[in-house]
Amino acid sequence: MSGLNLDDFATLIERPDSGVRRDAEERRERIGPRPGSLGRLDELGEWLAAAQGAVPVKPVERARLLVFAGDHGVAGLGVSGGPASGAVELVRAALAGGSSAAILARRLGAGLRVVDMSLDCDPAELPEDVTRHRVRRGSGRIDIEDALTAEEAEAAFRAGMAIADEEADSGTDLVVLGDLSVGGTTAAGTLIAALCGTDASVVTGRGGAGIDDLAWMRKCAAIRDALRRARPVLGDQLELLAACGGADLAAITGFLLQSAVRRTPVILDGVVSAACALVAQRVAFRAPDWWLAGQASGDPAQAKALDRMALNPLLDHGVTVGEGTGALLALPLVQAAAALAAELPERT
Repeated sequence: MSGLNLDDFATLIERPDSGVRRDAEERRERIGPRPGSLGRLDELGEWLAAAQGAVPVKPVERARLLVFAGDHGVAGLGVSGGPASGAVELVRAALAGGSSAAILARRLGAGLRVVDMSLDCDPAELPEDVTRHRVRRGSGRIDIEDALTAEEAEAAFRAGMAIADEEADSGTDLVVLGDLSVGGTTAAGTLIAALCGTDASVVTGRGGAGIDDLAWMRKCAAIRDALRRARPVLGDQLELLAACGGADLAAITGFLLQSAVRRTPVILDGVVSAACALVAQRVAFRAPDWWLAGQASGDPAQAKALDRMALNPLLDHGVTVGEGTGALLALPLVQAAAALAAELPERT
């Protein structure tokens, strides 16, 4: 299908440095309070040290909230709480600083970057730095047609890789990963059901905005139909993303894999980032070692994907709004873990 060889990622991606992690564990034995009394903060500090290759761990000072945006044709079936082609309004709110994620990012000192991969609007309506990676206007209706052509899927995947390189080269030391879409959780549910071998009803959640029972049944039917199209291409991850993902999901998958290559740790947010992470795990089994699950959103598909990747969410506050909001809430925990690991004095 493509000139892009995904098999290269399995070779390029290494696990965080196990030797450094052992050094961090040994240092933890020498500092107070007693080992184990800080709970998961100890684990996070040691994970960060291994990811950075440094003991003591360095503070997380240049975190970035990175949000991939797109519209999905399947939203026209009434499977979402928001209007079809309505993601552009969510993007405008984020850029204006008025969304929940934008407010939290500002308060937490994380830079905000929004990337339009497939919004259903005229690109002239948004700043050029937001739209420069756009692959197409909206994604196809996955219950009856491919979300993307083969060429579009590769272009979106490569865009995600390029963005990972841009962030690493600019000094970003941790990425909080979010998404802005209408219909994206339907595509995500399809990917997770296909990769986990489950039925549509098992993975169909109520989305970020919440949907009633009738909309849930429409969403379940859409995932069921999309699954019929996804199963024949399970052996090729790019074909799978083209068939039932979307430009935003393909870009997130490329971003996650290249971030692991560049040794950039990432906090995942909700079901969309979990679905892309699951696809990426199929490409390179060591990649999940570079990710944290920021939160449990309550979506059944997210729970299934995280369980498959053995990622244990840091928080469970029922945050479904998306945009990276739930993952941002986990950022202070990671920063606290780094500070404690680095600054608690060793016992004399």
